[in-house]
Amino acid sequence: MAKVFLDTNVLVYAADNHDPVRRDKARSAIRRVVETEIPVISTQVLQEFYSAAVTKLKIEPLLAKEILHGFHNMETVQIDLGLIEQGIDISILSRISFWDGLILAAAEQASCSTLLTEDLNAGQSVRGIRIENPFLEDSP
Repeated sequence: MAKVFLDTNVLVYAADNHDPVRRDKARSAIRRVVETEIPVISTQVLQEFYSAAVTKLKIEPLLAKEILHGFHNMETVQIDLGLIEQGIDISILSRISFWDGLILAAAEQASCSTLLTEDLNAGQSVRGIRIENPFLEDSP
């Protein structure tokens, strides 16, 4: 089975009841990955999700923690110094933010074929990882 890395924004939109269109697209994308592929996230994604859920979505902290607990069925990449250095290299070479570079470094370490995100150019390939935006009209 192929591995698919889920960026923070996909998980945040799945919990966002203020934007039902994006919420439904995010949930559909996550469901598809969980049912047919291997979902992958990183410790960066977990931290960013909790922070965004509590501050932006105004979800109660314990509920956000409970939602986060549901991500146990996903493979999780641990961010360490080597991965941070790879993220820096990717960000410099690809001219993207450090945080997006770190996401790509984690996806590469986990041997993911695809990254689901709205933050990069859909259809682009970075280090052999295809970028897909599940929020575009023509997305599966």
